Amino acid sequence: MRTSLKTLVRPNRARLTVPAALLGTLAASLVATPSEADPLTSQRDQRSSWRGLPAAPAPTTHTVASGESVWSIATSHGLRPADVLAWNGLDWAGVIRPGQVLKLTAPAAAAPTAPAATAMMSHTVVPGDTLTAVARRHGIELRALFEANGLGWSSVIYPGQTLNVPGATTAAAASSAPAPAPAAAGASHTVAPGDTLSGIAKKYGVTLAAVFEANGLGAGSVIYPGQAIAVPTSSAPPAPGASVAPAASVAGLDDEQIGNARLIIQIGRELGVSDRGVTIALATAMVESWMRNLDWGDRDSRGLYQQRPSTGWGSPAEVRDASRSIRAFYGGPSDPNGNRTQGLLDVDGWESMGFAQAAQAVQRSAFPDRYAAWEGAAHQWIAALG
Repeated sequence: MRTSLKTLVRPNRARLTVPAALLGTLAASLVATPSEADPLTSQRDQRSSWRGLPAAPAPTTHTVASGESVWSIATSHGLRPADVLAWNGLDWAGVIRPGQVLKLTAPAAAAPTAPAATAMMSHTVVPGDTLTAVARRHGIELRALFEANGLGWSSVIYPGQTLNVPGATTAAAASSAPAPAPAAAGASHTVAPGDTLSGIAKKYGVTLAAVFEANGLGAGSVIYPGQAIAVPTSSAPPAPGASVAPAASVAGLDDEQIGNARLIIQIGRELGVSDRGVTIALATAMVESWMRNLDWGDRDSRGLYQQRPSTGWGSPAEVRDASRSIRAFYGGPSDPNGNRTQGLLDVDGWESMGFAQAAQAVQRSAFPDRYAAWEGAAHQWIAALG
């Protein structure tokens, strides 16, 4: 019997046959775009494209609003207060005003130029100097001072350090800060961690003004561990022009209280706290301890701010360390207690609170209205001493 070719191949074709419905589905999937073939893939692609949108650029300037401080502006933009001060040619004692525009980035480096022969002078750092002040005193750009000494925006200088000053004229060099006045005959004190000028004066039984005069220091001066402080044998009246507030401008405060007030102001300046914050710190210390570093108080309260070891403010010795207790009151990123306690800078919206309300947010006193009674006096103290 003959078998046709058509008959021979029919069984094979039957085995390869695919249902028409399935064949249509496969064909459609082969020609469809990925988003048509898989809705989940489409959604993932869309989400990826959303995530890929460029982030808004960080602002390069900030216009100061009422109640703002360098510290609050810097932290709101994720910056260090010291950098914002340096970028704007300010120091810790600088004052900012509403409407003022602050730079939030470092100035662009100047285009490299061919080196030129430049006269090089030197400057010996004295207490209270800043790089900005040294550059201004010698009439040069801050960037030039950086380059001559291998420094940057975050560099720290110390008393006794020698800086190269490029391009300084003879007149500018002559007008640099005078050397400290010769110390009166007496003892020499080597600064230890935690020392303050008022504490040193008290230890040797001399006035704070005499220690200032013997070392060429002032209210804003900073001392460092290892530094030698001349201690006069007797307290001489300050020379004309010395940066010591006359007694009349701080009437009602004795030497111990003046020394503690200066320390509160000095540390506030170092931390970039606004004048209002410093006056709150001054008034609070007056209410809590008469601005004296007390070794007694209610229950275990001690020190300038009557901080209690039992509530996390530190050990008995730590709460009587005047410098540490002031920093703990201010709080913020440099709070020596970390997150154990809440300082003024840690209170949300403290600058818009009432004077007594802001102080009470830190102290939680049984008599919060007492703080407001010292607001006017605190403004007089900061005007006289800060």
